[in-house]
Amino acid sequence: MISPIRSGHLGSHSVTAKIARKRHYLLCRPHHFAVEYAINPWMDASADVDTARAVSQWETLVGTLRRLGHTVDTLDPEPGLPDMVYAANGAFSVDGVVYGARFRYPQRQAEAAAHEKWYRATGWRFAPPTETNEGEGDFAYVPGPGLVLAGYGYRTDPRGHAEAAEALSRPVISLKLVDDRFYHLDTALTVLDDETIAYYPGAFSTGSQTILRRLFPGALLADEADAVAFGLNSVSDDHHVVLNSEAAGMAEKLAARGYTPVPVDLSELKRGGGSVKCCIAELRAAA
Repeated sequence: MISPIRSGHLGSHSVTAKIARKRHYLLCRPHHFAVEYAINPWMDASADVDTARAVSQWETLVGTLRRLGHTVDTLDPEPGLPDMVYAANGAFSVDGVVYGARFRYPQRQAEAAAHEKWYRATGWRFAPPTETNEGEGDFAYVPGPGLVLAGYGYRTDPRGHAEAAEALSRPVISLKLVDDRFYHLDTALTVLDDETIAYYPGAFSTGSQTILRRLFPGALLADEADAVAFGLNSVSDDHHVVLNSEAAGMAEKLAARGYTPVPVDLSELKRGGGSVKCCIAELRAAA
């Protein structure tokens, strides 16, 4: 049963036994990974990228997810699309419905068709977008209240939030990002369990910070060091939190809340402006 949204009742601060839930994920091998252009502050097209190392790190991530008991599907990479490894950006799924992506930058726009083809071929109900949005990069689902948190300011048009609400039949809360280092919501906020989120307040506008405080008074608050180490670009199964190995401070905060941090080195993929969550689209089937 979906609980109502009440100020002061989401994510109350407590340390309780954490129980892992099996998840279903979609990832894309970084076979063509490179930094050929700069569309976020982390990208430096003049720096060399070790694609073989990126593939090895990605394989470690996939192995980690499977070791934790999760199902991993893969999307075939396509030449000329070096950012396809960031599979979270290609769509957003809730309860068996997939709201497709429409990328802002022309360098990535062809990725949307590859994702749509995969979702349709594997039997998902696909809702094609008309508004610019970058999938799970800017959408996060909080299962307890059945609530979608949605970022805007850099990549996703806020009109896409209304379109997502209609497609997914879920309430959507718009949150404005104001620091271009955190150009997607998933670099500044993560969902830890059914009721709890973690986020870096400095990535959000004053009004959006107020909304988050009211909805999630018990949220885990990250600091700037956690955020720039991509410690919020993580995935959680309600117990284990897989996160970038550079984010040692964030790992300590998670452990203090009763979660088990699982560090993974994705330093090569970070050159493109993404880490663990960027590489992982969660597939949320119908209940």
